[in-house]
Amino acid sequence: MTDASSSHSPEWFAEWFNHPLYLELYSHRDSSEAFTCVETILDAIQAEETGEMGFAVLDIACGAGRHAMEFARRGYHVTANDLSPYLLECTARRAGEEQLELACSRQDMRTLALDRKFDLVVQLFSSFGYFTDPDDDQKVLENASHLLKKEGWYVLDLIHPAYLRAHLQPHTEKRIGSLHVDEHRHIEKDLVIKDITISSDNETLKFRESVRLFEPGTIRKMLAKAGFEIKRMLGDYHGTPFDPEQSPRMLLICRKGQE
Repeated sequence: MTDASSSHSPEWFAEWFNHPLYLELYSHRDSSEAFTCVETILDAIQAEETGEMGFAVLDIACGAGRHAMEFARRGYHVTANDLSPYLLECTARRAGEEQLELACSRQDMRTLALDRKFDLVVQLFSSFGYFTDPDDDQKVLENASHLLKKEGWYVLDLIHPAYLRAHLQPHTEKRIGSLHVDEHRHIEKDLVIKDITISSDNETLKFRESVRLFEPGTIRKMLAKAGFEIKRMLGDYHGTPFDPEQSPRMLLICRKGQE
């Protein structure tokens, strides 16, 4: 496992993504959803034409490894990167239980550096737009481009801002086992912010998520600056074509140009 500490911490994601309750809260994001998403990606890039021998995949922000493991199950050479030691431990443990070959790397996506180039880089489940400085988001795109082979593929999964604004739920409550989860959401300029309070019999914990929203035109310019061309834009993990009014996601299938 490659391990690199971050000079940017502490930030909200460094704390929240390293807490065991994160997986409790997002337990509904399961392997079935990951299977569908990976199927859609491989179909979009026509991976069967590339051949699997030596095809290398990097998951820039792998979380607990749902997507990275799905790629590994299909025989691809997978590197799973994340900043959270806890989530990487979960990924390594689960991969070991299934006897999957999967390399783990712990690095900040802004300064990610690896000693190989990849055929496919993925950044899924709204794992982009975390940083206070928007220039840091551009650095992530530049890193993804640098880590790709010529004409490699980059798949970026974003929230669709127009859909979110139309369907935002300002307040929800739910129970997960013995936990009571209270969530408040609001949009502040180009950020969607979620304040989370998790209560049990013993304690109450508070966390915040803050993710930048990107309009289609804005992210297209950012990707072009990093050397990418959007080949397809899908509206969900099932591969439905993007609809400017109805699609909940922007799944951007991008290709790196020749250097």
